[in-house]
Amino acid sequence: MTRARFQTFDDPGHRAGSTRIAALRDALAAQGLDGFVVPRADEHQSEYVPPGAERLAWLTGFTGSAGTAVILKDAAALVVDGRYTLQAPAQVDTTVITPLQLAETGVEAWIGTHLGSGQVLGYDPWLHTPDGVARLERAAHKAGATLRAVAANPVDAIWPDRPGQPTGPVVTHPLALAGEAVPEKLARIGASLDKAGCDALVISDPHNLAWTFNLRGADVAHTPLALGYAILPQQGRPTLFLGSPDIAPDLGAALAPLADIRPRSAFEAALDDLARGGPIRLDAATAAIALKVRIEAAGGTVETGPDPITALKAVKNTAEIAGTRAAHLRDGVAVVHFLAWLDGHAAGGLTEIAAVEALEDFRAQGGLLRDVSFPTISGSGPNGAIVHYRVSHETDRTIRPGELFLVDSGAQYLDGTTDITRTVAIGTPTDTMRDRFTRVLQGHIAIARSVFPKGTTGAQIDGFARAPLWEAGLDFDHGTGHGVGAFLSVHEGPQRIAKTGTVPLEVGMILSNEPGYYRAGEYGIRLENLVLVEPRAIPGGERSMLGFETLTLAPFDRRLIALDLLRSAERAWIDAYHARVRDTLGPHLDGPTRAWLLDATRPLA
Repeated sequence: MTRARFQTFDDPGHRAGSTRIAALRDALAAQGLDGFVVPRADEHQSEYVPPGAERLAWLTGFTGSAGTAVILKDAAALVVDGRYTLQAPAQVDTTVITPLQLAETGVEAWIGTHLGSGQVLGYDPWLHTPDGVARLERAAHKAGATLRAVAANPVDAIWPDRPGQPTGPVVTHPLALAGEAVPEKLARIGASLDKAGCDALVISDPHNLAWTFNLRGADVAHTPLALGYAILPQQGRPTLFLGSPDIAPDLGAALAPLADIRPRSAFEAALDDLARGGPIRLDAATAAIALKVRIEAAGGTVETGPDPITALKAVKNTAEIAGTRAAHLRDGVAVVHFLAWLDGHAAGGLTEIAAVEALEDFRAQGGLLRDVSFPTISGSGPNGAIVHYRVSHETDRTIRPGELFLVDSGAQYLDGTTDITRTVAIGTPTDTMRDRFTRVLQGHIAIARSVFPKGTTGAQIDGFARAPLWEAGLDFDHGTGHGVGAFLSVHEGPQRIAKTGTVPLEVGMILSNEPGYYRAGEYGIRLENLVLVEPRAIPGGERSMLGFETLTLAPFDRRLIALDLLRSAERAWIDAYHARVRDTLGPHLDGPTRAWLLDATRPLA
């Protein structure tokens, strides 16, 4: 294994600052623009984007997975959500760019108060959805200004040696792991389109492209995607438009009876032909406004709404669930090896980067590993309080006694995707650390034990995870859980456990369960397992009920549990979970690691 394939430690464009911002302002002036919106996005609204789409990171130095910069003549702002409250000001030159919290000042609000009357604000129509552009238009109108699409992104013009488009191999995802053949998937999608009254669907989300056609790619880090599009007509053959010419022969042969494969360069002309038919569904979440403009200019009718594939993909079939369980067994073995190793090495001057490298080595030893599912969060002490901290050679620090160490990591195995967070005491924790850890654990247990009627949304159970913290006047500023794919994205919609989680949870959905607590400048605590929604029979019950099966297998740090805070049912859950971890993983461990696990999972006193 080459470590660089999995984890990079240097941030691109760190503290890019005044030089690049000044160059962009010059480029804007040459185009008659007074400002420009720079989202962290590619043309598919992907979470992980190819290097050439990392415009926000190159321009500002901010490397988070979500954020938007607005660059005006005399002011610039970077708007981020609660995950990046600490990271953003640490990475950007705050003498040039003002970091703002989304919850306090949104992009549109800032534009409305800083853009001048009569000015022109530019945007790249390939990087914004129609809904997003509508919000920008309202903000510009409020300021008495004009919003204008650009033909070429001005950031690209000032970015020397900008990476080109990726052309990774596109391969077949085996039917034994996918669990459903392409014709059956196409039939289900077609039925959804018919119900919606649409004549065709444009697939703009590469995750949906991969799921529909049982393919996987290598165009971006951490998610096995082939970047491209597809057109699915109600009648006739689908067409895939892929950026990579490296298509595995078996994939080409498998798709030949079902669909045409054409280069990405043919896509826009195909939209013109598509416009001659009836209503065309564009995905509201991922379709760029450039697609809508192109189709309507050719005389077509666009209906913007949810891509039906997203909901179909979220409910895992039996093969996907079996693969996910196998991946979690493999991952649990790796994580337990790491935790045992950490206990023996943390006092010896171990660094955050060394911990990442060790964990990735343990994962690689288990087989079927294709990548990590996101850059490992390896945060000791104050770095653990940065919710989406990304260790670099500049920020790397030694793990010290008396601190907490938070490690949030995951893997992409050929048969499933994992995501786990554990917080570990290095040396003796304080009483306050133990109190906060236990409250987070209680919230985690509340989600794991929850039973709820069919039709319940993630928003309706999100408060379960927060209640123990609320009792102490505490909270956390991220969602409690996100959806997870099957050898696809580690962050998959539409399901989520959060205040904004409006989608009903269904049997077969996989989500994370990860409440947390963060004391800025001191430490962070997060405890995460993945869970599977399953039916739950209640004797004498009158409603169809659901609950969660916990998929992740690794112990919680007993040294951080304040036993006096636990209720009897919570103690019983921890002991039962630890017994399951011990019994499931023990046979796959070497002697010393098995002995460590026996001690780590012994019943609570």
